[in-house]
Amino acid sequence: MATGNRGKLNQLQQLPDGALVDAAWLERRGYSSSLRSQYVKAGWLNQPAPRVYRRGNSPLGWREAIISLQTFLESDVTVGGRSALEELGYGHYLGRRREVHLYGAQRPPGWLAALPLEVEFVWHNSRRLFPDDPVVTRFDDTQSSASDEPLHFLPGGFLISGGTAKWGLRLASAERALFQLLDELPGRETFHQVDMLMEGLANLSPRSLQVQLASCTSIKVKRLFFYFADRHRHAWLERLDRSAVDLGTGKRVLVKGGKLDPTYLITVPEELDGLS
Repeated sequence: MATGNRGKLNQLQQLPDGALVDAAWLERRGYSSSLRSQYVKAGWLNQPAPRVYRRGNSPLGWREAIISLQTFLESDVTVGGRSALEELGYGHYLGRRREVHLYGAQRPPGWLAALPLEVEFVWHNSRRLFPDDPVVTRFDDTQSSASDEPLHFLPGGFLISGGTAKWGLRLASAERALFQLLDELPGRETFHQVDMLMEGLANLSPRSLQVQLASCTSIKVKRLFFYFADRHRHAWLERLDRSAVDLGTGKRVLVKGGKLDPTYLITVPEELDGLS
């Protein structure tokens, strides 16, 4: 093998085992199509989907795919909504689904859906709820290091699982994920599921909740939040400044007439009907 190609192979070994990169990432670093094919044939790379490459033969999971997007390909996608809540240990309130909900200002690359994974990736435009969020593809991890802490908290309602911003999975905090989940009512989620979830959210951060309430532009989501919060009266509710939150004006409802719907199993008040 030519000396130059051997040097490129050595550089490739610096990628963590299991990391995914796409053809464009490799091409920018001088790995031509013929060289990539040679590496695949020799077993130094494998190709789980067209124009996607990976080191090693360990089992491929959706978390490894998303961490690779966030870390090496500098995608702005963040795991959010029900998927973030599942990662944070609240899945038993919601019931498991084979979905991974991703939030970002830009869609993830098309090859993500082509990976041989038993999940469906569902992308949401994060700007719908939080339009003033900066497009962040990297976090400053100079203060973070590998540790035994399961979560590394970041500004603005995000965190990293695994204790280090460099290699962990970036996901929404429980507070932000709750707002994202409320936005899915009543289309993809039920009132009963959200009600059960909210009952278990006794340890939310009032400071983080206030940040979400200030930055979220959806009247529907903010009114739903206070509806469920008032039902369960966790201690953090008393520490929120409701007067600082724009809740819109007029009556708005989600269920016609505010009647009990057997699907939801809770009574939704009239002032939430047709909410948007």
